[in-house]
Amino acid sequence: MIFTETKINGAFIIDLERRKDERGFFARAFCQNEFREYGLKSVIAQANIASNLFKGTLRGMHFQYPPVAETKLVRCTRGAILDIIVDLRPESPTFLKHIAVELNDDNLTALYVPERFAHGYQALRDGTDISYQVGEFYAPNAAGGLRYDDPELGLQWPLPVSTISPKDRAFRPFNEVESELKRMMSLSLAIA
Repeated sequence: MIFTETKINGAFIIDLERRKDERGFFARAFCQNEFREYGLKSVIAQANIASNLFKGTLRGMHFQYPPVAETKLVRCTRGAILDIIVDLRPESPTFLKHIAVELNDDNLTALYVPERFAHGYQALRDGTDISYQVGEFYAPNAAGGLRYDDPELGLQWPLPVSTISPKDRAFRPFNEVESELKRMMSLSLAIA
């Protein structure tokens, strides 16, 4: 695997190191040892698949609060997405900064999402499938989210939103949850 750290500390783009022959290629998509070498959490608690019927479908911006904050390793296995993560670590110099990466079935690139980040994506093609491994079990009582169109976040989605869940549409804007989010995402809770 080829690890490239992004402009946000702890967030990595992970490309496959393809070994090609007449059959196609073989590549390692996950290795605990390699993840540990880069200081990344190498535990997978759950493996999830999401299927998106229509381009423009948006899922996000999701996160879990500590002490069950999630890491994610996200890869598009069919179609294409614009994947966006937002740093929600109050002590971070990149707090509220984001990165956007296109993941698709040609590049098979993965995005490593650190703990205490919001995550969301938009399907760029009909029939888009996502595979992601999560470092913590889903905990509905610790789940949170921010609005995908919050002006405070400044996220740029390439397509009009065609489909979004009522839950994702109902997330409150950052300015209404800022103090609670900063308190609950604080480093003292994250290491508890």
